[in-house]
Amino acid sequence: MSTTEHRGEGAQPVTVYDVVGGADFFVALVDRFYAGVAADAILRPLYPDDLHDAKAHLVGFLVQYWGGPTTYSNERGHPRLRMRHAPFVIGSAEAAAWLTHMTNAVAISLVDDDVRAVLLEYFERAAAAMINVID
Repeated sequence: MSTTEHRGEGAQPVTVYDVVGGADFFVALVDRFYAGVAADAILRPLYPDDLHDAKAHLVGFLVQYWGGPTTYSNERGHPRLRMRHAPFVIGSAEAAAWLTHMTNAVAISLVDDDVRAVLLEYFERAAAAMINVID
């Protein structure tokens, strides 16, 4: 499955957002992800004490990225992920920890194997792309 599949000639594409049932999927995914982050000695220091805004931003980004409403960009502008993460020291340990928690969050999602594979492939690329220091 790619980011979108087509329903037929002239029809609107079916997005991952559609397939997973909309924003509620991403809210639950992010809640599971941040449960791991909250207890992680490597990642927790990178986040503010209150994770509310970080959760909301990640949900908004994922909803938009996977084909949902563009609320994230409407409110925050272009995602510019590398720029937004530049103030944080992200090495291979941080990227691996982030990917572990996201992989765990996806693993217990009630999505089919094709969707799971697409999500994980993206998250693997994203984790690697955020590395900004050489260990």
